[in-house]
Amino acid sequence: MSLKKDLYAILGASPSDSVQELRHKYQKLVLQYHPDRLGDVCDFEAETSMKMFLEIDAAWKILCEVESRKIYDQQTRDREFKQDWPVDSVVSLKDMTWDQDDHVYKYCCRCGGQFSFLEEEVQRRIDDENPDKCQDVVDSGSQSGFGRTLVVRQG
Repeated sequence: MSLKKDLYAILGASPSDSVQELRHKYQKLVLQYHPDRLGDVCDFEAETSMKMFLEIDAAWKILCEVESRKIYDQQTRDREFKQDWPVDSVVSLKDMTWDQDDHVYKYCCRCGGQFSFLEEEVQRRIDDENPDKCQDVVDSGSQSGFGRTLVVRQG
């Protein structure tokens, strides 16, 4: 299955849904699109339903297991980080506050929102790049923090 497809959207779910919620949505969709339940439909409808059924099944197989779901979520975050977002400002990690309890770097945006990056996200990015570089966080201007991007810049 293509990484560009949103597996949660295929199931009509969200990343915050529990496995039980995902299972319920999966079962409902499988009953709706299962080839044996179609009856007399034209070839185009049958083919479309079969494709949907296969997508639903593939999405479920990834999202039902904790480890494969974790990997998928990480790949989705990585893809979001690589997207080109309009850059509003660059914030250095040294300008962010470290939250020892949550193990996150936090920065209060001028709009009143807050950006946070998990320690693992920052460390993984640093490890991927040259460790001699300094770390900066690029603020995409998104109030929700959805478009945030972590980059490593030359010091």
